[in-house]
Amino acid sequence: MTSPLFRRRLDGSLPLAVRGAGCWIEDAAGRRYLDAVGGAYAVSLGHGVEEIARAIGEQARTLAYVNGVQFTNAAAEELAAELAEVLPPPLRWSYFLTSGSDAVEAAVKLARQVWVERGRPGKWKVISRRPSYHGNTLAALALSGRESYRRPFAPLLLDLPSVPAPDPYRDPSSPACTGEALADELERQGSETVAAFLFEPVLGSAGGAVVPDPAHYERIAALCRDHDVLLIADEVLTGMGRTGRWLAIDHYDGLAPDILVLGKGLSGGYAPLSAMVATDAILDTLRQGSGNFVHAQTYSHTPVVCAAGLAALRVLKRDRLVERCTALAPRLRAALQPLAALPLVGDVRSIGLFAAVELVADRESREPLPRARRVAERVAARARDHGLLVWSNGGHVDGERGDLVLVAPPFTIAEDELDEIGARLGRALAEVAAEDA
Repeated sequence: MTSPLFRRRLDGSLPLAVRGAGCWIEDAAGRRYLDAVGGAYAVSLGHGVEEIARAIGEQARTLAYVNGVQFTNAAAEELAAELAEVLPPPLRWSYFLTSGSDAVEAAVKLARQVWVERGRPGKWKVISRRPSYHGNTLAALALSGRESYRRPFAPLLLDLPSVPAPDPYRDPSSPACTGEALADELERQGSETVAAFLFEPVLGSAGGAVVPDPAHYERIAALCRDHDVLLIADEVLTGMGRTGRWLAIDHYDGLAPDILVLGKGLSGGYAPLSAMVATDAILDTLRQGSGNFVHAQTYSHTPVVCAAGLAALRVLKRDRLVERCTALAPRLRAALQPLAALPLVGDVRSIGLFAAVELVADRESREPLPRARRVAERVAARARDHGLLVWSNGGHVDGERGDLVLVAPPFTIAEDELDEIGARLGRALAEVAAEDA
């Protein structure tokens, strides 16, 4: 009998996952898969962490739900307090939601409300980058530089300004890399109309582990400061240790966003949890003005979800997993570097336990592959045949072309499992290259 489940994919069958342990997932047929991307970059602590499961169950038995306008709750209060311990000042105040998209929407609305309450209602535009990915709700999608995601819904999306994202692989001296692209856009739009600049400090799935030069962010921070533009850092993917620091912004001195967005690793994949984090200055504006953030969401600050996040954060701290991510980074880089010599591979780049393999038609010219060939998707499918789960993305070069294969394993991964990622992905790449030879 066909299941009535409306699945994420309708163009083929999916195996039925039945259990997970460590970095492995097992399906109903008994086949095991090395989860080299944490599902969708979320499972940072590995599968089957007993203390997180126990915390969720205990919270559900004690107090499953209260509404955030009627009560606060211990799980949310404690999570905010312990999260504040790892946040760089002046970031401090956490508003908990249920997905990265939700948190981006909230961040954009907060930036707008702040300028209204400061008596500058003409500041409403949010500038983002392309490529980028900020979510699938309408404002988040409008701000995402992923043309394939945007195209079907174009009539519903606000026409918001954007600038090209840094691409040091192709042109490290471009205005996108130096930060001058933002300077030009602020002049074009008129900074008196711009509320915020939304960016991924390290480009995530849409750009593929791109690490901009520190000078880039020195220029960006100065521009936003000089033009009264709020900085919104989207760390849904890169936050909570993925890059080898608690936050990707920690790699850059002086990069102090006004609003931070977290998700994925905040609960280690155990519950749908995200956070919008704001500074004292942002909170003071609301306290001294309306006294209310105009953003209602039924499952914000939910006890069970926050309990999962609190348990995950405590595991990260207790087991020093952010430090372990830093320590394992060279081993992941060494495991993947041999792939650079394979056909189709143009670049292999990584930071912490986040890596991208960029596939090209020509290594010398760095010409992208025709997207019609769907090379990244075919590599991911071949890897799955070899019991390896990786992520494929396309379109990062010009909105249409560009092939990436991404890796983001749990921080608990063993060194020999990192080697296994390189070996299995290498076999998948070689097989796809042979098919196209």
